[in-house]
Amino acid sequence: MARSALLNVMVQAALKAGKSLSRDFGEVQNLQVSVKGPGDFVSQADLKAEKIVHDELMKARPTYDFLGEEGGEEKGSDGAHRWIVDPLDGTTNFLHGIPQFAVSIALERNGEVVAGVIFNPATDELYTAERGSGAFLNDRRIRVAARKQITDCVVSCGVPHLGRGNHGKFLVELRHTMGEVAGIRRFGAASLDLAYVAAGRLDGFWEAELAPWDMAAGLVLIREAGGFVSDMKGGQDIFGTGSVVAGNEYIHKALSEVINRPIPGR
Repeated sequence: MARSALLNVMVQAALKAGKSLSRDFGEVQNLQVSVKGPGDFVSQADLKAEKIVHDELMKARPTYDFLGEEGGEEKGSDGAHRWIVDPLDGTTNFLHGIPQFAVSIALERNGEVVAGVIFNPATDELYTAERGSGAFLNDRRIRVAARKQITDCVVSCGVPHLGRGNHGKFLVELRHTMGEVAGIRRFGAASLDLAYVAAGRLDGFWEAELAPWDMAAGLVLIREAGGFVSDMKGGQDIFGTGSVVAGNEYIHKALSEVINRPIPGR
């Protein structure tokens, strides 16, 4: 597949950061047996990966804005472009030695995400997409699944945990969804959930209380794979609301309807 110069820069940054994370992931598994635990080590792995991505991207386009999970926002002089980066999505998985984590890099132009890269170094899977050029997994074209009935579908979600999210609201969403689908999964890295929808592995995905860096690259992947994304109310203020629903045309609509059903008895 032919890639633009910018997408090549993004891919190289993701691969370089992924190589660093792979080395650290092996150390995390060893640290599981220590009394102190691997928490401090993982935070350093995260920061190191973001510095690698930042340096690679800014070397290529030093005037672009940069938004990273660890370092926050850095304003450039360009005004139209912004890198959106999660150097380690799935930190809790990484911390526990679970090989479901990713480097996620997106390019936003005038408020619209136009390119995305998601790389899981543990599985050596590289997802790429550019607006108007399709979506790919390791250079193989991918499409969203073709199922039309939600009862045939496997969907994934984010599950609120200690100190995060509206647990009661989620339990209502889960109650409604359980009765409509063939299966529900929780993998722990939103960028990879979105990539899996783009690749047709999952039929749909929903989650609330996400940050732009969790979703940005996945949004362009799904759109370029023929899918649909919105916030959980059906609008396009995905970054503003911090919520997302994804799927093909039919499942996106059906899943949106199911998770927005009112609480029983009200």
